[in-house]
Amino acid sequence: MRREIFEPEHDAFREAVRTFISKELAPHVEQWEHDGVVSREAWRAAGAQGLLGFAVEERYGGGGIDDFRFNTVFDEELAHAGISGFGSPLHNDIVAPYLTSLATEEQKQRWLPGFCSGELITAIAMTEPGAGSDLQGIRTSAVRDGDDFVLNGQKTFITNGILADLVIVVARTDPDAGHEGISLLVVERGMPGFERGRNLDKIGMKAQDTAELFFSDVRVPAANLLGEQGQGFIHLMRNLPQERLSIAVAAAAAAATVLELTTEHCRTRTAFGRPIGKFQNTRFALAEMATEVQVAREFTDRCIREHVRGELGVEHAAMAKWWVSEMNQRVVDRCLQLHGGYGYMSEYPIAKAFLDARVQTIYGGTTEIMKEIIGRTMGL
Repeated sequence: MRREIFEPEHDAFREAVRTFISKELAPHVEQWEHDGVVSREAWRAAGAQGLLGFAVEERYGGGGIDDFRFNTVFDEELAHAGISGFGSPLHNDIVAPYLTSLATEEQKQRWLPGFCSGELITAIAMTEPGAGSDLQGIRTSAVRDGDDFVLNGQKTFITNGILADLVIVVARTDPDAGHEGISLLVVERGMPGFERGRNLDKIGMKAQDTAELFFSDVRVPAANLLGEQGQGFIHLMRNLPQERLSIAVAAAAAAATVLELTTEHCRTRTAFGRPIGKFQNTRFALAEMATEVQVAREFTDRCIREHVRGELGVEHAAMAKWWVSEMNQRVVDRCLQLHGGYGYMSEYPIAKAFLDARVQTIYGGTTEIMKEIIGRTMGL
């Protein structure tokens, strides 16, 4: 079906993104996968191309266009190219809204130019060893002391954790206030007491730096408080739907790419004297997956349309996140099976897609948490 959410400017942007990816990212993927981290040069190249900070005002170096469809195009093309390590979706889709909507003028002048140029790479630190999807269970604390907050605690599974120059840290500033005692503090590279642990060894997304972060009596200036003190949980709830939609977009694009790859494989791979695509079992499997991919894309596009209008509900974002990410897992698993022994070889793209897909049902809120959110909106 023809996708109706894009305008000519989005189509032109897609071509520019494809050119950028083929020249600046794709040739280096194997090295990044080996290193466990993407080069800073890639970030600066993306900034120079205008691919960072679409929604940031032009006076700070951004694109000045608050239109999530541009984010969608970039995210989809990264998925189509099999580039899972470049952390721009987190930078553009997840961190940017916090800075554009909550930062003071002084903070914007300090941070946004570097954000858009790729000189300042960002992360957001929510998850802790003892608190994953349950944000109210965080233990990292920050106590006001004069003009500073003294921050103590630990975060884990932090995307862009090794490279990040700015980290939005979710911390408890009032231990007795429940969800009203949570605030957001921006920790900057080089602050005494801020340490990074190891670059975590994951089963997939090998080029994506994912780290443990440690905070020991880090003095964070009160000028680095993002938004209102005690309103951090509210700020998080307002921005999580876009994060979950971003994951759904990537999952839908990844499933479509894997299906296309597998369909071609079934046309050329032979067994018992004929292409395996000629067997009814194979055709049925591909037909089922093609249907699921199309359904996922249609619902995701509907969510994108509502989000652009400012009407996307938390329940619909949760529906897209869990269903599309689970669908991607089903599709990539069945596609690997159709590749036979070749699917189990690391050198084949299907194997990398299989490993990269697994985390999508976990990060951004697990499938189980998404179902809880939907159930609560139903009054259950």
